Amino acid sequence: MAQFAVSVNYNMVDYLPEDARSTQAMELMEQEFEGTVPNTSVMMKDVSIQEALAFKEKLAAIDGVSGVMWLDDAIDIKTPIEMADGDTVESYYKDNNALFSFHIASGKEVEATNAVYELIGDEDAMAGEALNTATQQKMAVSETMAAAALLVPIIIIILVISTNSWIEPVFFLTAIGVSVLINLGTNIFIGEISFITQSVAPILQLAVSLDYAIFLLHSFSDYRGKGLGPKEAMHQAMKRSFPAIAASASTTFFGFIALTFMNFEIGADLGFNLVKGILLSFISVMVFLPALTLMFYKWIDKTEHKPIIPAFKGVGRRVMKCKIPSLILVFLLIVPAFLAQGQNNFTYGFGEQPESTRVGSDIAKINEEFGKNTQMVLLVPKGEPAKEVELVHDLEGMDRVKSVLAYVNTVSPVIPPEYLDESVTEQFYSEHYSRIILQTDTEVEGDVTFGLIEDIQKTAASYYGDEAYALGESVTLYDMKKTVQKDNTVVNMLTVITIAIVLLVTFKSISYPVVLLLTIQSAVWINLAVPYFQNASLVYIGYLIISTVQLAATVDYAILLTEAYKENRKAMPARLAIKQTLDEKIFSIAVSASILSSVGFILSATSSNPIVGAIGLLLGRGALLAFIMVVFFLPAILLVFDKVIEKTTWKANYNKEK
Repeated sequence: MAQFAVSVNYNMVDYLPEDARSTQAMELMEQEFEGTVPNTSVMMKDVSIQEALAFKEKLAAIDGVSGVMWLDDAIDIKTPIEMADGDTVESYYKDNNALFSFHIASGKEVEATNAVYELIGDEDAMAGEALNTATQQKMAVSETMAAAALLVPIIIIILVISTNSWIEPVFFLTAIGVSVLINLGTNIFIGEISFITQSVAPILQLAVSLDYAIFLLHSFSDYRGKGLGPKEAMHQAMKRSFPAIAASASTTFFGFIALTFMNFEIGADLGFNLVKGILLSFISVMVFLPALTLMFYKWIDKTEHKPIIPAFKGVGRRVMKCKIPSLILVFLLIVPAFLAQGQNNFTYGFGEQPESTRVGSDIAKINEEFGKNTQMVLLVPKGEPAKEVELVHDLEGMDRVKSVLAYVNTVSPVIPPEYLDESVTEQFYSEHYSRIILQTDTEVEGDVTFGLIEDIQKTAASYYGDEAYALGESVTLYDMKKTVQKDNTVVNMLTVITIAIVLLVTFKSISYPVVLLLTIQSAVWINLAVPYFQNASLVYIGYLIISTVQLAATVDYAILLTEAYKENRKAMPARLAIKQTLDEKIFSIAVSASILSSVGFILSATSSNPIVGAIGLLLGRGALLAFIMVVFFLPAILLVFDKVIEKTTWKANYNKEK
C-alpha cells in the first residue's frame, strides 16, 4: 500500500541542477514577483475587445490560474488600437481572435486545465507546458494499466513456451513480482519519483531480472532430472547458477548506477530505482524463490507438459556458415552507426503532439491564427531606466522577437514607478528587479530557438553582466540541453568502465570484456543510428537513458553465451564449442530477448508520453539487435580471435585438439 502514498513529479524543470541559470532565475522570480512566467495560452475566436476583457476576468478567477496577460497589459486600449504598434497588437488580438497567456501553478495542472476547457468549450483552443503536464498526469495511470494488461499475458506465453511446466511461469512472476512491489513500496522513503520512473522502472525491472529466476529454476530442473532430491537439487542449482546470476545482476546493477551520476536528475531518479530493483530481485531469486519452489515443487511435477518448442539442433552449424558475412557487415556498419548516432536531431521536451489529439489540434489552431508564439522573461536589476530603454530597443530590433513588454516602453521611462498605483507597476517592478516580457515567433525548442536565447542572453549580459536572468519554457529546455549533453559522456564512460570491470573479474580475461562490450555497444550504436537515417527527431532523454539501459540489460545475453562457450572450449575445439554453445543457449537468449523486446514495444505502443514512448521503442529495437549481434557476430569473433583470447585469459585451459 505504501506505493500509493508516493507522489509523482511530472515537471521536468524540477530535475535540472540547482546551479542551472534557469533554475536560479525561477527562484529569483518567485522571491521578487507574485506573477510567474506564463506556461499556458488560450485562443478565443470571434470576440470583441470588451468580450475578451470579460473573458480575461473569468480566466483569472479559476483556481490555480495567475498572471493572465492580454492586449490591455501591452497598450492603452482606451485609445484606438489602430494607433498602437501593429506587431504588438497582433501578438494578442488578430482578426477578432484573442490570445491570452497565463500561469498555472504546479500541482494544479489537471484541475485548472479541466476548468479552462469547461470555460472555452470545444471551438476555442488551449496549449502550453502546463497542459502537456496535465495530459501526461491524466494518461499515466491508464497507460500503465494498459501496458501491464498487454505485457503480462505476453510474458506468460513466452515463459510457458520456454518451460516444461504450466506452473513454473507463475513461480517466475511471483518471485520477481514480489521484488517489484517491494521496490515500489520503498519509494515511500524517497517521497517522490519522476513520471519516467513510474512508467518505466517497474516494467524494466521485471523484464531485466526475470532471467535470474529462469537461470535458477532451469538448473533446479536439470539436477532433479539427474535423480537428486528436491533439497539437494536446489542446493546444487543455487551453487551452479549463482555465478551466472551474480554476473548478470552485477553488470545491470553497475550499469544502472551510472545513471545516478547524471546532473539532470530524472536519470538519477530512474537509475536509483532500477539499482534498488535489481538488488531486490537478486535477493528475491536467491532467498524467496528457492523457499517457494521447495514448498510447492509437487505442483511443478503435477503440471509438467511436453516441450512446446522442439530442441534447437543444428542451429550452431547454420549460424557458423554466416561467420564471414556477419563480421564484414558489422565492421562496415560500426563506424557509420557510431557517427550517425551522434548526429541525431534531438528534442529535449515533450515534443510535438499529434493533431489527432485535442492538444495537438488546439496547437495547430493557435499557430494558424497567430503563428508560433513563445514567451520569455528577462529579469534585470532595477533602477537604471536609461540602460533599460537601450536594452528594450535592442531586443525589439532582433529577428524573431514579435514584441517586448517592459515598464519603459509600456508606461514611461521618465515617470518614477513610485508615483503610480501598484496595480500598474507590479507586473514590471519588484523591490530589486525589473521584468521584461518577450514574445517570439519561434518553436518552443530547436536550433533557431536556442540561437535566439543565446543572442538575448548575450545582449542582456552586455548591459547587466551576470545579474541578468532569462527564464521560460524555452530557456529551461536550453539549459536542459546543455546539462544532458554533459551527462552523456560521463554516463556512457561510467557504464562501459564498470561493466568492463565486472566482466574482467567474471572471466579473468582482458579480451573477453573487449569482445562482449564491442558486441553489445555495436548494437547500441546501430539502434541509436536508426532515427538519423529515418530523418526523425529523437527525444534526448530517451537517447541518453537507453544508451546505458540497453548496454546494461542486454550484456547478459553475451555473458550467458560466453560462459557456456568458455566451458565447452575446455573440452573441444573452438568451432565445435561454438556450435554446441549455440545449440544449448540460443533458446534461453531468445526467451530473454523476446521478453525485453516485448516490454519495449508495448511501452512504445501504449504511452502517449514522447519520452516514455522513445525509451520503449529504442529498448524494443535494441533488445532485438543485441540478440542478433550475440547470435551471429559474437560467435564469429570468438572463433576468429580464439588464439588471442586464449593467451589473454588466465588459466584458459583450452582444448588443444584441432
